[in-house]
Amino acid sequence: MKTPLELLAPAGTAEIGKAAIDHGADAVYIGAPRFSARAQAGNSIDDIAGLVQHAHLFHARVYVALNTILTDPETDQAMDLIRSLYEAGIDGLIIQDVGLLELDLPPIPLIASTQMHNTTPEKVQFLESVGFKRVILARELSLDEIRAIRSKTKVGLEVFVHGALCVSYSGHCYMSQYALGRSGNRGVCAQPCRHQYTLIDGNNKTVIKDKYLLSIKDMNRIGVIGDLVAAGVTSFKIEGRYKEIEYVKNITVLYRQAIDRFIEDNPGYCPASSGTCKFGFKPDPFRTFNRGFTWYFINGEREKMATFDSPKSMGEFTGAVEKTGRDYFRIKGHKLSNGDGLCFINHNHDLTGCRVDKVEENMIFPNAMTDITVGTAIYRNLDLEFTRILKGSVECRTISVAMDFIQDEKGIRLTVKDEDGVTVEIQQELQFEPARNPELARSTIDTQLMRTKDTPYRVKSISISPDQPGFMPLSIINDIRRSALDKLTFTRIDHFCNRGDKIVPNDVPYPERRLDYRTNILNSKALAFYKRHGADILEMALEAGNSISKNDMKGRVVMTTKYCLRHELDACLRSKDNKNNRLKGPLTISDRQHTYRLDFDCVNCRMMIIAECDAPEVSGVNIKR
Repeated sequence: MKTPLELLAPAGTAEIGKAAIDHGADAVYIGAPRFSARAQAGNSIDDIAGLVQHAHLFHARVYVALNTILTDPETDQAMDLIRSLYEAGIDGLIIQDVGLLELDLPPIPLIASTQMHNTTPEKVQFLESVGFKRVILARELSLDEIRAIRSKTKVGLEVFVHGALCVSYSGHCYMSQYALGRSGNRGVCAQPCRHQYTLIDGNNKTVIKDKYLLSIKDMNRIGVIGDLVAAGVTSFKIEGRYKEIEYVKNITVLYRQAIDRFIEDNPGYCPASSGTCKFGFKPDPFRTFNRGFTWYFINGEREKMATFDSPKSMGEFTGAVEKTGRDYFRIKGHKLSNGDGLCFINHNHDLTGCRVDKVEENMIFPNAMTDITVGTAIYRNLDLEFTRILKGSVECRTISVAMDFIQDEKGIRLTVKDEDGVTVEIQQELQFEPARNPELARSTIDTQLMRTKDTPYRVKSISISPDQPGFMPLSIINDIRRSALDKLTFTRIDHFCNRGDKIVPNDVPYPERRLDYRTNILNSKALAFYKRHGADILEMALEAGNSISKNDMKGRVVMTTKYCLRHELDACLRSKDNKNNRLKGPLTISDRQHTYRLDFDCVNCRMMIIAECDAPEVSGVNIKR
């Protein structure tokens, strides 16, 4: 039996979700009307139900994210919402709050959100034992770490392969809640990691001033699909519920083609949904939103991944300016067009940009020449022509069918069987009337049955009996074709149903004994869950407010990350080769309103960001960027 591999795409809206399915996604994930970790990407039950119908036509799946932590009153509201989602036919529920497992949930397959900090075999084993059917692993895990988890578990494993990165371990970032009162675990992160900071050393001198010190590149693992499969991954997730439809189309096709190439070379695997896609464009991750790319520790190695100059999309590198004039500049061999958006880093190391007004061979006439000089590296962050192509890309996916048309003295019968073996039959009484030209009659039947362009079906074969059919009006042939395909659509959707098992509470020991605010316990049901599993709860979630005040957080960790600022500055404490390894600590970063101390766990290669007092006065500059 072949192992299905799932390409999982983001759906900020039902429309985007349908486009992702049309462009080859085996599944999409979409935000619930409330309680999603992307609060501004919620969708109505009716919209989700419509998306489910479209997905199930292709035997693709719809997972709904309800992955925030909940207050006590919200758990009852969430339960009502989950019942509605169950009735809408969703295929899985992505959750973070284990308090939901204390409720009488309908049998929806449960998926453990990456917000649950799924980093060890012991944690994943526990999640499997309490009823989760899939676990979304932490983005930071290497192939070796994923293999270790796979060796100890049988639960489905899902990993992110592309898109924006939380610099923190997901679920373990409290900077937004601490600094701005907006919790990422409640779906309203203010993204302080994309803000400017000043780095100050142990001598109270400025090392770097007003740069995006915690902003990192986007993930791109297109080159390691086979390695991830070998490690035990079966679902490949694209980040981007805030991304536009053109981005989702582009990146979905990129990974659809990569996974299909792997499947073609490895016959033991198959796509997790049905249909065949044909695309009118070549996907290119640099031609839609990107901050540059990183593999993000997948091979267990560190790489430079910071984007100090800007947290925004840089786009595609076009070339370096060779010559400038009063109102133009030259780039040899560029592919720019009128209306393209350009960006570049100016002499202050800030990202700025312009628009292309006119192109004449190698001369580009922008709407402004400010800061464009010889040698300036130009990037295209709006590819107007590519965007138009993506907008026009529709109806790319079809399902193959075989048709068997029979005419006898009782009437006509059309049987349609699709690529998944789903079969329907339509019969119609029709008096046999010999055709004047039997060959033309047969050709007419064949031609009319092939007319499926207004449907998602592609006819791969037609059999017609008898060899010399009688005469029949075109309307009769067209009606029976339409009726059969409509029935096939209904049958495919109606028969495709994914139900899980009822959750049966147990007392399997939780892998950690003493739990503090970083376990994100916000309601009494989650508290009861952890107690039943043998844990001692020291503190409720930071978001509880009455448990830990903002002042209490000073001196505590507000972010844990595998990203290391010392490594980015060639100042790693474990390396003798780094030129700045004498950079004196303790290091602090400040955004003028809050100051944070940086602690370095060099044994586990992690950086902790710790809340400190207000920003101190500083002087001097050690490192210029």
